[in-house]
Amino acid sequence: MLDLPFLPFCAFLGGLGFVCVAFVSAWCTHWRGGFAWDGSAQMFNWHPVLMVTGMVVLYGAAALVYRLPPAWRGPKFPWKVLHGALALAAFILAVLGLVAVFRFHNDHGTPNMYSLHSWLGLATVLLFSCQWVAGFSAFLLPWAPTWLRALYKPVHVFFGSAILMLSMASCVSGINEKLFFSLKNGTTEYKLLPPEAVFANTLGLLILLFGVLVLAALARPSWKRPDADSPDSCQVPAVLWAT
Repeated sequence: MLDLPFLPFCAFLGGLGFVCVAFVSAWCTHWRGGFAWDGSAQMFNWHPVLMVTGMVVLYGAAALVYRLPPAWRGPKFPWKVLHGALALAAFILAVLGLVAVFRFHNDHGTPNMYSLHSWLGLATVLLFSCQWVAGFSAFLLPWAPTWLRALYKPVHVFFGSAILMLSMASCVSGINEKLFFSLKNGTTEYKLLPPEAVFANTLGLLILLFGVLVLAALARPSWKRPDADSPDSCQVPAVLWAT
């Protein structure tokens, strides 16, 4: 990889995350009719916005907390709290996003959990909840022994990155599914690439780019905490908690 300084890269990634949220909000506002919380199609529009914001952007931000140079010095507890707070905020937004889509389906007689997107999305959120609870118990609470942290760390690292990849897959498949349903019956067909299709496809590419860059930052050795080899003090290079 190129020898890039972390802080400019992080600033670029933050801007890219903001663009992802702006794109999904603009899509739902301009083409899908805006937002409401009344069981209508406008309530459904909260689902993509909350999922992209929570499970991709905030999740990625939580991952990079331990890559910030100030986190390499001094006590780790404040950074653990920040890391955990960002992860918890991502989880809360994801739950609200699920509430929005399930209520919309139930109010309109639409079946739940029949598509690949729905299977991926729910599995991702459930896995995320397990990861959060396990990370909180093992890495933040004081009674977890060092040997348990060291034993659980590689499992946590693997699933942290896997959840981010599942989040990207869920978002991209959801965008595609929504376009298939929406761009028909009186609108320009999806295969003819109307402006909405181009815009939403671009959103999907931006989400993938954001997630890939987060994973690349986590894998870069020079951006890891210098004491990363210490089982008792290292920071977990994954999406959720740190030891």
